[in-house]
Amino acid sequence: MRLSLLMVVAAVVSSVLVHAARVQENARTVADGVYTDVQAIRGAAAYEASCSGCHRADLSGGSGPSLKEQRFAQVYAGKDLESLFTKIATTMPRGVPASLTDNVYVDIVAHLLKENGFPAGPAELSAGALDGIRIVAGRPKPPPPVGEFSYVEVVGCLSGGPRHTWTLTRASEPIAVHPAATVGASTAEAPRALGTNTFHLVDGLAYAADAHIGHKMYVRGLLIKLSNEQRITISAFETLSPTCTD
Repeated sequence: MRLSLLMVVAAVVSSVLVHAARVQENARTVADGVYTDVQAIRGAAAYEASCSGCHRADLSGGSGPSLKEQRFAQVYAGKDLESLFTKIATTMPRGVPASLTDNVYVDIVAHLLKENGFPAGPAELSAGALDGIRIVAGRPKPPPPVGEFSYVEVVGCLSGGPRHTWTLTRASEPIAVHPAATVGASTAEAPRALGTNTFHLVDGLAYAADAHIGHKMYVRGLLIKLSNEQRITISAFETLSPTCTD
């Protein structure tokens, strides 16, 4: 009788310990460093080859939905990584779903986590661990530092000069952006405050810059730093206000 009681107690304790272990495992989130930087690099290459055509290189969405920031949180926060993996592995790439290996799909998940601001850790993410890791709302990925030949966005006042030259004055500090970022999204989120910088704009003629003189403008392009001036080769050019005031 005593032996049977001890066996029952042992079974109960074992069950409690297993449950506690599972609860602890399920408490892990994507903020705990569940992939490695090397894995995310592999995932970035796979994403570029198989996913960027629909979702854009910066994950902002094109013919396919955005895979970052608010939409990522709205769709996946509170679920486990298995749900994200299953969605990707069974529906992508468009036209040839499930055509990649599980390891490649897991690498792409790692890339998505990195681009949503979650840190890397010491161990690679594996397919077997996906259902034990919960997705939480992402954090904005910090922009890269601005340097020579950075792709940037600025806001400033447009003025004209002789022989079809244009200058952006009272301009904000340049912020590095991804070349493939959607123009509309960046314009909506761009800082509105003016600053103290001056940039000579290249290729303004192609954007009918004369029609925008005196306007508060959003400019995106390649930053070129010379000894006596800073230049931006324009790739996006939009009016924020017909008058240049704060």
